[in-house]
Amino acid sequence: MKQVGVIGAGVMGEALIAALISYGISPESITISEKRKDRADELSARYAIKVEDIATNVSKADALLLVVKPQDMAATLDEIKGSINKSAVVITFAAGKKISFIEQGLGTGNPVVRVMPNTPTLVGAGMAAISLGAGVSAKQSEFVSGFLAATGKTIQVTEDLQDAVTATSGSGPAYFFRFVEAMIDGAKALGLSDADATTLTVQTIVGAAKLLDESGKSATTLRENVTSPNGTTAAALASFESHQLGNVVAQAMKAARDRSQELA
Repeated sequence: MKQVGVIGAGVMGEALIAALISYGISPESITISEKRKDRADELSARYAIKVEDIATNVSKADALLLVVKPQDMAATLDEIKGSINKSAVVITFAAGKKISFIEQGLGTGNPVVRVMPNTPTLVGAGMAAISLGAGVSAKQSEFVSGFLAATGKTIQVTEDLQDAVTATSGSGPAYFFRFVEAMIDGAKALGLSDADATTLTVQTIVGAAKLLDESGKSATTLRENVTSPNGTTAAALASFESHQLGNVVAQAMKAARDRSQELA
C-alpha cells in the first residue's frame, strides 16, 4: 500500500500505527486525521507520520483504517464518502458494525474488511479476527492480515461469527481483569497486604497463561495436573462448580454477544 490513512488516533489507533510501521509501511506513507490537534501533533512527533484533514487523507489513501467508536461511525462515513479514493480498501475496527453498514454508509463500492481487535494489541499480544467483504482482493487481504500479525495473532472468520468473537476475545480481557481483581480481593481478605496480594496474583496469572501458551497442553490437562484429589486446589474448584462458574461465564459471554448484535 502506497498510502495508508488512519481515522481516529486514540489508544487503539496508535497501536495500529505502530503495527503498520513494524510491518514495513514507512511513516511518511501513513497519514492520520484526528479531531484533537494536540493528540495528532503528539503522534506525528512520536512516529514521524503525517497529519491531514479528513477529506485530504481519505482521497489519497489506498488503505483506510476506521478506528472510531461505533456510535460515531455513521457520521464518519457521511463525512468521508464524497472524498474517498474509490479503489481504497476500508478496514473497520468498530464493534458491532457490519460490513453492509459500512458499504451502505459510503455508497461508493469500496471493498470493506471488518476487524475485531482487543486491547492486548497495545503490547503486541493482541487477538484479531478478520472478515472479508465482497471485492476484497488477495493483495488487500494479505496486507490486512500482515500488519495485524504485528499486533499479535489473527484468524479469519465469516462475518456471522464476529459477534461471538466480540464476546470471546474482544471483551475477554475485561473478564480476565475482573477475575484478577477478585483474586486480589480474596487474597487480601485472607490477610495478605495489597502489594503482596497483587504480586502473587498477577505473576500467577501471567505464569499460568505462559504455561498454557507454550506447553502445548490443553487447559483441561493443565488444570487436572495441578489438582490433587481432596487437595487445596480441588476444594477451590469445587467451590467454583457449586456456584456454577461455567454457567456464569457462558451467560456473560452471551450478554456480550447480544449487545454486539444490538450495536449493528
